[in-house]
Amino acid sequence: MITINRPPADVYRFWRRLENLPRFMPHLESVASRDDRMSHWVIAALGTRLEWDAEITDDVMDARIAWRSVGDADVASSGEVSFTPAPGGRGTEVRVSMTYDPPAGTLGRFFAKLLGQDPGQQLHQDLRRLKQLVETGEIVTTQGQPSGRRGFGDRALETLEPGGRSVSR
Repeated sequence: MITINRPPADVYRFWRRLENLPRFMPHLESVASRDDRMSHWVIAALGTRLEWDAEITDDVMDARIAWRSVGDADVASSGEVSFTPAPGGRGTEVRVSMTYDPPAGTLGRFFAKLLGQDPGQQLHQDLRRLKQLVETGEIVTTQGQPSGRRGFGDRALETLEPGGRSVSR
């Protein structure tokens, strides 16, 4: 669960537009709505590409969306997301529960965890990115940022002022 500082209607609308999901779920390559109830999902996992169709089984405006995979899905799954007003008018509590049957069953789950792709951890990180995106319009990341350690190039920028004092830029 995560609390997002926006009204339930806003968070629901953002999630209900399924094409938004890859914006905060980086393992999703795409989600394409086919109609109001059906969608096609594509993920990249463990060096392979998996696809399936999903059906929205319950849709309560501003409150809840439930789904399940249909047909011959690479990943059989079902779940729901709920959008509940947070206590004290502090926004929306978002809760997600899901079940899935990964390719290769138990062996697939084992290798996913071994390779750092634990679904529970991914979901937690996804919800944190959702919060950032809905509240601020962007996802804050340190990816590509310098580490903050001073290297030779930083020391080379130091010059001496007249009088011998060291100045850093």
